[in-house]
Amino acid sequence: MNNKILVVDDEKALCDTLKFNLELEGYDVDTANSAEEAMAFDLAIYDLILLDVMMGEISGFQMAKILKNSPKLTSIPIIFCTALGEEEDMLKGLNIGADDYISKPYSIRNVLARVRTVLRRSGATQYKSSETIRHEGLIINKELKSCEIDGIDIKLPRKEFEILWTFISNPGKIFSREEILQKIWPDDVVVLNRVVDVNVTRLRSKLGNYGHLIITRSGYGYGFQP
Repeated sequence: MNNKILVVDDEKALCDTLKFNLELEGYDVDTANSAEEAMAFDLAIYDLILLDVMMGEISGFQMAKILKNSPKLTSIPIIFCTALGEEEDMLKGLNIGADDYISKPYSIRNVLARVRTVLRRSGATQYKSSETIRHEGLIINKELKSCEIDGIDIKLPRKEFEILWTFISNPGKIFSREEILQKIWPDDVVVLNRVVDVNVTRLRSKLGNYGHLIITRSGYGYGFQP
């Protein structure tokens, strides 16, 4: 099951934009155009709420206070996304119990990075979805052939990407060099085992702080150990 996110903002176009981009990342997203509308939802099902401040009768600050005073809802992470960018407003939001505060105008990329960070910190991050696999700040999308580390796109050659996808989609499994060659280089006439070692070494280097998750079992092969 993917993480469920609720976007609450009185700007419908902004809600739609956030929903579209969050769903591209594999999240399950609902939207509401007021705090009143949002409060009618079963809020306990959400892993995160993105919340505007200046809305209708009930402001985002007021809604956040209601959530934080409810024993069943107090643990839901909240990120304020608002045009109120003064330090006093930010401190007010954080003091209510918000997990992050983003001032408008903001970039979608920034929002996505903050969402990943808050979900990871809250322990709500789902490990795997249909085409996207996440481990903390490491995100791989099979369909897009993309790899992202802590919000930064990492360019991987085809073979390195396929090796990483093979490893991370089978956590804990050790693949022999022969198995890797058969999976990644099936059409090549002659490929030495050493080619696997070289590609894995390059891949580890590009993954930075996550490189150690690709493990070596001497005499057996390689795998991904979260």
